[in-house]
Amino acid sequence: MTVTLEVAAGVGTLRLDRPPMNALDVATQDRLKELAEEATRREDVRAVVIYGGERVFAAGADIKEMQAMDHTAMVLRARDLQDSFTAVARIPKPVVAAVTGYALGGGCELALCADFRIAAENAKLGQPEILLGLIPGAGGTQRLSRLVGPSKAKDLIFTGRQVRADEALAIGLVDRVVPAAEVYEQAHAWAAKLAQGPAIALRAAKESIDTGLETDIDTGLAVERNWFAGLFATEDRERGMRSFVEEGPGKAKFL
Repeated sequence: MTVTLEVAAGVGTLRLDRPPMNALDVATQDRLKELAEEATRREDVRAVVIYGGERVFAAGADIKEMQAMDHTAMVLRARDLQDSFTAVARIPKPVVAAVTGYALGGGCELALCADFRIAAENAKLGQPEILLGLIPGAGGTQRLSRLVGPSKAKDLIFTGRQVRADEALAIGLVDRVVPAAEVYEQAHAWAAKLAQGPAIALRAAKESIDTGLETDIDTGLAVERNWFAGLFATEDRERGMRSFVEEGPGKAKFL
């Protein structure tokens, strides 16, 4: 399998495994969507790590496969391509990308689907599609501009240049830079900590933020308001408030 889902202690690791560079061919895209949907459904998965291994996250699409596709073939495939990445972005649980080595093209777009990105000191990220006479097609024009702003996104997409980890951190493309040997460990620790939190409230927070970024503020406030009130019907809310009153802040244990 080119993508696997391994679950331990509430954390599901979506592992890309297509040597040597984890090129994201059609079969890998479809498998990614299948396992992202499984991670969404499974109650024992409370947070997710996306990982490509010690050497590389994902160096992009399978160019040889794409070269053989004509306009008609890509018209038929483009929606499925985007849907496979959107399935990751819509996992209603905390998702962290553990980025080692190259995260280029589709690899960078996949990292953009996470809520948080931890990168190795030697990582390189970018959207080089323009160098092929193309543009990003798996969400890069949309998610990158929302994350780093339109000017920085246009710089990366117009030039196709790669950025090293320190620049990626400076522009907000990644959230933390650590030694390469610690990337997965730190990503898993971040996910494991959140896996112990209130699952429905975390889902509410993620949906409220993501929806708000995609719509006007009044609609975003309505989503927030409905989730906020709805959480008063949950056991986690009762548990959290009771613990606060009886023991002080930050000591609640959630199921």
